Amino acid sequence: MKARRTARRKAPSDEWILRLYVAGQSARSAAALHNLEAICEQHLAGRYRIELIDLLKQPQLARGDQIVAVPTLVRHLPPPMKKIIGDLSNEERVLVGLDLRPRRRRGGVQS
Repeated sequence: MKARRTARRKAPSDEWILRLYVAGQSARSAAALHNLEAICEQHLAGRYRIELIDLLKQPQLARGDQIVAVPTLVRHLPPPMKKIIGDLSNEERVLVGLDLRPRRRRGGVQS
């Protein structure tokens, strides 16, 4: 009897879709991408997709997500949509912004 191999398929809700808007190959854009990849590998390993959008090449795409500054990270899935502006160097702020970690209140108590 042959052994059946069943690959566990990701449920659609398991995948995180993150869209990073940048403007060219600036140092801030590169830092944002590097920081995002590191955070995703550590906290969402195998459950994420990053879409990199260069607004110098595709400026019309800024309107859809109402982008007013770069770099900007937009979490499309899971809902609700969230936005984080900056180079994503503050890991705690990014994790809270993506709802991967609860927000800490003053005095170190989590909400």
